[in-house]
Amino acid sequence: MRENEPKEKVVVVGGGFAGLNLVKRLDKSRFDISLVDRNNYHGFPPLFYQVASSGLDPTSISFPLRREIKKRGKGVRFHIGDVAEVDVTRKVVITQYEEIPYDKLILAVGTTNNFFGNDKLIEQVFTLKSTDEAIRCRNEILDRCERAAIEPDAEKRRRLMSFTVIGGGPAGVEIAGALGEMKRYILKRDYPEIPMEDVSIRLIEGSDRLLHTMSEKSSQDAFRDLKSLLVDVKLQHVMKEYNDNVITLEDGTAIYSEMVIWTAGVTGTPFKLTGTEVKRGPGNRLVTDEYCRVKGLDGIYAIGDIGYTETPLYPRGYPQLAQVAIQQGKFLAGMLNGGPTKPFRYADKGSMATIGRNRAVADIKGLHFDGWWAWMVWMFVHLISLLGMRSKLNVLLNWMWSYFTYNTALRLLLRGSQYPLRGSMWDKN
Repeated sequence: MRENEPKEKVVVVGGGFAGLNLVKRLDKSRFDISLVDRNNYHGFPPLFYQVASSGLDPTSISFPLRREIKKRGKGVRFHIGDVAEVDVTRKVVITQYEEIPYDKLILAVGTTNNFFGNDKLIEQVFTLKSTDEAIRCRNEILDRCERAAIEPDAEKRRRLMSFTVIGGGPAGVEIAGALGEMKRYILKRDYPEIPMEDVSIRLIEGSDRLLHTMSEKSSQDAFRDLKSLLVDVKLQHVMKEYNDNVITLEDGTAIYSEMVIWTAGVTGTPFKLTGTEVKRGPGNRLVTDEYCRVKGLDGIYAIGDIGYTETPLYPRGYPQLAQVAIQQGKFLAGMLNGGPTKPFRYADKGSMATIGRNRAVADIKGLHFDGWWAWMVWMFVHLISLLGMRSKLNVLLNWMWSYFTYNTALRLLLRGSQYPLRGSMWDKN
């Protein structure tokens, strides 16, 4: 840039994997950068289930955005706010607090829970798309364990300890596995008053196998491991409705479950784009070209889960995985900084999921792993992906302690007024 030439205003909406990797690499001498997010921290979605199951402290997988952007020097401002609208004509991003002008806009808003039109589920089920939701889920599980431990009526105790996970993708398999470990190993240590047979854990998946985006062998191994953890897996069943603690399947089967954890689908985070007509792809995603540019809009890009790019290799768009978001963030930063303008190509580094201690599956470069080796690879990959050495050490120490003792000091019931526990005495406060 020429000296004293005004910088281009770049606004990045979303501080997830895509947005944060982009912001870290943008040329601060060339751009005036603003990062907007509803939270002032970056969460780590692959480990939300461990917060929900009391395996990790939420602060170990949540990182202050101001600290992260400060590491890369000056030139980035953080704005807290929920983006409700982007006015393309005026070129401003509108939150509940302010209007932020832009020359270039990068949308990295990610996805939210998809209830497929059944909006009543929002108030009825538990979800795992944010740190807040994981904490709410953890509190409910712990509250039910504590109440069941002092409940003299066996039938009421069985109702309290009835858990159902909807969706057999990685998030569903992982939280179901964590609940299975609780049933098989933890209850007899921490809650000896609760008989194992009073705890029911189900996983319901609409397709013919678990982990549908992974190999057939991974699906089979995950099914086997969940069964070994006493999880009742029901394939090719779809939940039609959930009322009065009763799940009704499409074939009319009724299942009683007082806690339902929804992991069945995602949809693009909703917001308005005014002043233009924009084509939306499947799952409310923004259709982009191979340079991450939103089709039909000038100077607006979409990266990560909110973007939808069809290629010969991925005719249904890139998978909504952290690796895609990270790679797109790095790619777009390089392109905006003036680097080579080659089309984005996703480098698939493999997929993996953990079912519990010594139980995991991994598909890497055409090879399949399961059991202890896959579990070690899963831990290593997630550990090095965390931000900050302190978080890495905290997580590693927690995992090591839990591995050798099956014990954790994180099983604390911390009630927040934002998420009251349904069906408990604190609802009245």
